[in-house]
Amino acid sequence: MKLTGAAAQAYLREPDPGHAGLLIFGADPMRVAMQRQSVIAALVGPQGEEEMRMTRIAGADLRKDPALLDDVMKAQGFFPGHRVAFVEDAGDGLAKIMAAALDDWQTGDAQIVVTAGQLTAKSAIRKVFEGHPHSVAIGVYDDPPRLSDIEESLAAAGIVRPERDVMDTLLALASSLEPGDFRQTIEKVSLYKIGDQAPLTVSDVIASAPQSAEVDVDDVLEAVASGRADDIGPSLRNLYAQGVTPVTLSIGAMRHFRRLHWVASDPGGATAGVTKLRPPVFGSRRNKIERQAALWGRVRLERALTALTDTDLQLRSTGRAPPTALMERTLIRLAMMVRH
Repeated sequence: MKLTGAAAQAYLREPDPGHAGLLIFGADPMRVAMQRQSVIAALVGPQGEEEMRMTRIAGADLRKDPALLDDVMKAQGFFPGHRVAFVEDAGDGLAKIMAAALDDWQTGDAQIVVTAGQLTAKSAIRKVFEGHPHSVAIGVYDDPPRLSDIEESLAAAGIVRPERDVMDTLLALASSLEPGDFRQTIEKVSLYKIGDQAPLTVSDVIASAPQSAEVDVDDVLEAVASGRADDIGPSLRNLYAQGVTPVTLSIGAMRHFRRLHWVASDPGGATAGVTKLRPPVFGSRRNKIERQAALWGRVRLERALTALTDTDLQLRSTGRAPPTALMERTLIRLAMMVRH
């Protein structure tokens, strides 16, 4: 079954635990990951991962061992409750495996949640989920948030619907920020207004909006993208001393690597891709982007985006890992990745 629009948003908020599987796909890995995280949390609850009721399977591992999904799907957990078999980075090469798993699924088995990149209407794996009577396929696109989406975010944060000028400001902010960045802004607004009964104002929103630190962050990203792992630690210490947070750094890294991926994915190569960037870049910055995109290549950049997306989600969760150490470890891993 294929869901779009309001029906898709409603399903992502309240997925049906009686369905065998769900496919979430889209060009933006951050948007897909946020929806996947929300869906799995709705299915297994906040303690699901700690209670091992969610099992993550890499698409590459499943291609090597097709029986892996069936084993996870049928396995019995130590804790009671709904279970999820999460398959990430899936592609059309897994279509037959998914079709067999959905046909074999029975009540009590782990529900299959699959994420993928951009898929065309002719995609084999997309057709499997859209055509099966007990599965759902939902595309996540880069459309700016609607007014109703912002109202839902505010309500979830416990904020009463503000006046029209404030909503206009939030709508403009949502259209200019990355999804995770906007979500963090709403969270900061809710914390900012704790114990304050006065109506939300435009000044409150502006005070909670992320501040730009791209010039400083660029120094670290240059070291990461160029493979200079030894330079990352000292640069990070300087950034943190200036008040830059790991979340801000994560957002900057996602933007930079998404730009590199777009350039590297151009059929004409990095040289052609960098000329199509909007807004355009010039001079030494253009040369750096072209060089880094060619150095990494599309496949490694996709792996880097996956790693950054997982780190961003961990930074925004209630995990115990120190945010600064988590971000530094990820950036060093990326810098090492380009060497191999």
